[in-house]
Amino acid sequence: MTDALNELYEGRFSERQVTAKFEIWREIVGYLSRWIDPDEAVLDIACDRGYFLRWVRVSERWASDVRDVRSSLPPDVHFVHAPGLELEAAVGAQRFGTIFMSNYLEHLFSRDTVVEQLRVAARLLLPGGHLIVLQPNIRLVGHQYWDFIDHHVALTDRSLVEAADLAGLRTVKVIPRFLPYSTKGRLPSNPSLVRAYLRLPLAWRLIGKQTLYVGTR
Repeated sequence: MTDALNELYEGRFSERQVTAKFEIWREIVGYLSRWIDPDEAVLDIACDRGYFLRWVRVSERWASDVRDVRSSLPPDVHFVHAPGLELEAAVGAQRFGTIFMSNYLEHLFSRDTVVEQLRVAARLLLPGGHLIVLQPNIRLVGHQYWDFIDHHVALTDRSLVEAADLAGLRTVKVIPRFLPYSTKGRLPSNPSLVRAYLRLPLAWRLIGKQTLYVGTR
């Protein structure tokens, strides 16, 4: 299964698109930094190539993925080669000031698994820590949500909040329309244009199809 995932994800974006994504994420992390405690460790679950982690400045950086992607990550990142559901056993509870997930929950195999993953994240957080989730919103994306063979669970901003409530998280912020569905889509790749987009909530309402969720334990 891991070999198939490697083949799938390596072919999904060209190297030019990967480079552009790194630059886009520098600006996205700048916006998200208001919920990131620089004095505590951060964990990126299902980190892929470390688009988020590369730009985060905190006391410790941790990452996990079911694929062994450590060669793509900065050398100071502590990498855990494990599924997200197994992270509590691997790193211990109440470990992180911030946990981040991007385009991950839709790859899980059931709604129950989504809730359990959020419960695991809640237990990994320090008291007062934040869970930040970026998630395609099927209510806004429509049938294109299923254009990716590895999407299994359909989520909206509302079902994501309900799942987080069941997991014992308290919602801090929900932006139903935040980013476009894919970096292959309408989000500009020029950093200054991305920065401008993030400063214009009206633009989010026009083309945003991913939800931003922030919760705390």
